[in-house]
Amino acid sequence: MTYGWEAAVEAQIRSAQERGEFDNLPGAGRPIPGRNEPYDEGWWIRSFMEREQIPSDLMLPTPLQLRRRIEQLPADLRDLPTEAAVRSYVAVLNAEVVAWLRAPTGPRVVVRPVNVEEAVLRWRADRRPAAGATPPERSQPPAERPARTRRRWRWWRR
Repeated sequence: MTYGWEAAVEAQIRSAQERGEFDNLPGAGRPIPGRNEPYDEGWWIRSFMEREQIPSDLMLPTPLQLRRRIEQLPADLRDLPTEAAVRSYVAVLNAEVVAWLRAPTGPRVVVRPVNVEEAVLRWRADRRPAAGATPPERSQPPAERPARTRRRWRWWRR
């Protein structure tokens, strides 16, 4: 049993075929991709991410994203030009870690802030010239950090 609207749709398709509107379409004559593969409920999101070149890390929960960023920290810091840039980068990462620790969401994963001094030492070691190479001359001496006073940290003990 055919309905009247089905006949009208079939007639429109037939007339479009006769006019050649379906000729030279992309993928014409090729098999449908993924037709012989088992059904995957997330096929559309995977194809969207591939097409738009979205990194798969964005699909991870927040604590796993933070852990991955901490693991990749030496590689990220290696290209930074100054110690101040390294400290700033680690400070931003630590702020994100602390924000997550205050209101954790997602799976329970151990995530701790990064020690800034250790990150700076690792950055310096990665930038150390190879044996026999002459180090570049510094135009200015490194800035001195002010000594921490007892009064400044007294509020923390309260």
